[in-house]
Amino acid sequence: MKLEHIGIAVKNLEQSNTLFETLFNSKHYKVEEVESEGVKTSFFQVGESKIELLEATNPDSPIAKFIDKKGEGIHHLAFEVEDIDYEIDRLTKEGFQLIHQTPKDGADNKRIAFLHPKSTNSVLVELCQDKG
Repeated sequence: MKLEHIGIAVKNLEQSNTLFETLFNSKHYKVEEVESEGVKTSFFQVGESKIELLEATNPDSPIAKFIDKKGEGIHHLAFEVEDIDYEIDRLTKEGFQLIHQTPKDGADNKRIAFLHPKSTNSVLVELCQDKG
């Protein structure tokens, strides 16, 4: 496993892109909407890892609920795995609670699954694997 990206929940993607472009002194490389999650994302490459900005596209999305409850800020840590199906099975057997029992399509050409923060010391953890 390696840290693939850090997800940051934001209220306004356009304003946040400007802020992070200034911070990193580089432009984001992709904006993408994931309809199934009710989110619009923007990615920055920072060294070997990425920063994913997440803006809610509807008031019932997980990101909207997160911002309502906790405000803007770090939403999740994503770890790249070689075999997401294997990792889901392994972590389930180890007693971790998963939000997704099977991988689903995510942003940036990834298959993803989230572990519930109840089983990871209140940290939302995403597993991700390149689709192809």
